[in-house]
Amino acid sequence: MYVTGVGDCWDMIAKVVYGSERHMGFLMKNNMPLLDTVVFSAGTRLKIPDLPKEEDGIPPWRKGV
Repeated sequence: MYVTGVGDCWDMIAKVVYGSERHMGFLMKNNMPLLDTVVFSAGTRLKIPDLPKEEDGIPPWRKGV
């Protein structure tokens, strides 16, 4: 769970909790009731699920598996 501070926005929260703004869509998808919020006030609780495992795009034969 992440509790927002005044002025938090989706991309900043994604950077803080996941290390990159590119996970903003995943964060938003998991907090659908809050999608109309652009800039948060203090005290909003967001669900922060683990990121799904990403494939690195390298074929198994290149990994030495």
